[in-house]
Amino acid sequence: MSGAIYRRREPEKTLLHRLVRGHLRSFLSMAATRSPEGAGLPKYVRNAFFRFLDCGILANGFVRVRCPGCGCDSVVGFS
Repeated sequence: MSGAIYRRREPEKTLLHRLVRGHLRSFLSMAATRSPEGAGLPKYVRNAFFRFLDCGILANGFVRVRCPGCGCDSVVGFS
């Protein structure tokens, strides 16, 4: 093994994640008011935004992994 160490991505610290998290509700509300029937964006698009916000966040689920060679533990967030 090369001795590489796994480092979690920490998606909640990225600029994109912060922008989506901070403005998603108002964006969806604005999209609903601008659509002809008030439906806004298609459901699959709204769901994709919410899944993006959940992806990789440890509070939403994770698995603990252990290296058989050195015995180090890590957690990997579900995607």
